[in-house]
Amino acid sequence: MTGASRRDKGRLEEFPFCDTRQNGPRTLMPLQKQGGKVGEIMKTTAKYKPNVEIVSDPESLAQRSVELFIADAQKAIEAKNAFYVAISGGHTPRRFFELLGDVPQAKALPWDKIQLFWVDERIVQADSQWSNYKLAADTFLAKVAIPEQNVHPIPTEHSDIKVAACRYEESIRESFGLEENQTPEFDLIVLGMGAEGHTGSLFPNSYAPFDMESLACVVYVLGEDLNRITLTHPVLCAASHLAVLVSGQEKAAILKEVLTSEPDEVRYPIHALWPILDKVTWLVDSEAAKSL
Repeated sequence: MTGASRRDKGRLEEFPFCDTRQNGPRTLMPLQKQGGKVGEIMKTTAKYKPNVEIVSDPESLAQRSVELFIADAQKAIEAKNAFYVAISGGHTPRRFFELLGDVPQAKALPWDKIQLFWVDERIVQADSQWSNYKLAADTFLAKVAIPEQNVHPIPTEHSDIKVAACRYEESIRESFGLEENQTPEFDLIVLGMGAEGHTGSLFPNSYAPFDMESLACVVYVLGEDLNRITLTHPVLCAASHLAVLVSGQEKAAILKEVLTSEPDEVRYPIHALWPILDKVTWLVDSEAAKSL
């Protein structure tokens, strides 16, 4: 059970950062002042520096994601006998999910103590190829010993999308034991980043990134039939730890832009995480990191 969330606020500070390792996982650290050319210096504005781990390829990214999941689960279960996690969909986490169902250390977790939620979902049937729930069901849910009552998909079966969002929020409140006006504090939220800088279903130039009252909200996607439901900005920022998985050369330009530009939540909704960057781990493969 968790209570009201805490959010860090403070002065934004400018800092440069660079890659400090040549091989294996790498972390972008502040550059020290020194004479001569030290390579391209990228600057970002944030209270904390981005914690960016660069791995060699998508397989290594999936393996590192599993390690992070296991570590956070063990930490939370040891501390409070429960692990609350929310996962995303898309192409990038597929291999991570497959490993969750195959790696012995992951399968050996006490899944009866794990409460599984979703960051966002398209309004489709649960067996649709576009369903984030189906991705998890097809890759790991049947392979781990998680009780059915511990799995909390977004209820897309409702004909009224607003009712579906309310039902999902009720499910979250009940599972966390929240009182009115309290925000859940997930132990881990696994995110991705879209080619235009969105995360979850918090899209640029939409209302969803600015919904500060709801835990889950409706996202109407213009020009598409697949409207969505997503966790909101306050829920993401309240999490104890967030992992952003970024893979592929097609993400290189947006990753550099997001990490080096002034925070702009309207243009790049993922910038909503900037006040809490100390809680965010960026897991990036070498193709996505080409421009860093």
